[in-house]
Amino acid sequence: MTRVAIVTGGTRGIGAAISKALKAAGHKVIANYAGNDEAASAFQAETGIPVVKFDVGDYAASAEKIAEIEQQHGPIDIVVNNAGITRDGAFHRMTHEQWSQVIRTDLDCMFNVTRPVIEGMRARGFGRIINISSINGQKGQAGQTNYSAAKAGVIGFSKALAQENAPKGITVNVIAPGYIDTEMVAAVPEEVLKKIISTIPNGRLGRAEEIADAVVFLASEQAGYFNGSVLSINGAQYMANG
Repeated sequence: MTRVAIVTGGTRGIGAAISKALKAAGHKVIANYAGNDEAASAFQAETGIPVVKFDVGDYAASAEKIAEIEQQHGPIDIVVNNAGITRDGAFHRMTHEQWSQVIRTDLDCMFNVTRPVIEGMRARGFGRIINISSINGQKGQAGQTNYSAAKAGVIGFSKALAQENAPKGITVNVIAPGYIDTEMVAAVPEEVLKKIISTIPNGRLGRAEEIADAVVFLASEQAGYFNGSVLSINGAQYMANG
């Protein structure tokens, strides 16, 4: 069944792979982006997927744009909260702006993007919410107290929201990727990247398409009993309990 899906941070990296995979699965996909107009235009031209620019850290902007999307394309039944940023640094040197930027974009977005659609999902008796966390939200990471806190918060948010909305036919699940072969990871110095890969039992980085395939399943009709789950996709680098 074709449903309307929104993917935040959906024009680059993991988000782009998710947007493409959901479209290939037959859904009407709208990809959000925050600032890179050139990349977004190229993505839309390549895929035919509509792109919408707004800051997911801004509730008013998110609510306004989501209302416009629903007016133009129909009710949103699939939400993939993928947008995220990093502002790394040792905590004793971290500025409040570095902290608040990451919390605003990576954690506040859970409320800002999900709240405008949740009542409609409840009324229709169906919804699929897939939130992208991180291995570092599960195990922590030195130099990323802000990012680790935000991504751990995504997990708590999702578990609570799943319990609230399960009776209404809505599932809320988390994917926690490990190190994925994206532009961001490719920018890591070669010697550091080799060290990272040496800690991954699978012996390689993950592929964005592997994350996207998991999203497609969790968004499907067949995934109705997956709820409040955290799916770790990290090549056995870290094994979390729940």
